Amino acid sequence: MDRSYWYKWIKAAGVRAIKTVAQTAVALIGTNAIGITEVNWVGVASGAALAGIVSLLTSLAGIPEVEAPEVTG
Repeated sequence: MDRSYWYKWIKAAGVRAIKTVAQTAVALIGTNAIGITEVNWVGVASGAALAGIVSLLTSLAGIPEVEAPEVTG
């Protein structure tokens, strides 16, 4: 596989992971927190980071936005 495929894959997987981290952080902040001091920021960061790692691992199975080049030979 050529370099351009991997650049596209890394970019697409990175964008997907960043979106997942942001969405997870918003969800984990939740509705129980009344003020900024009541948010468990360590828990939010930990859960969001884990979601990002899972997103990257899921991307290993394939990213529809990036077509794999045909294997010849």
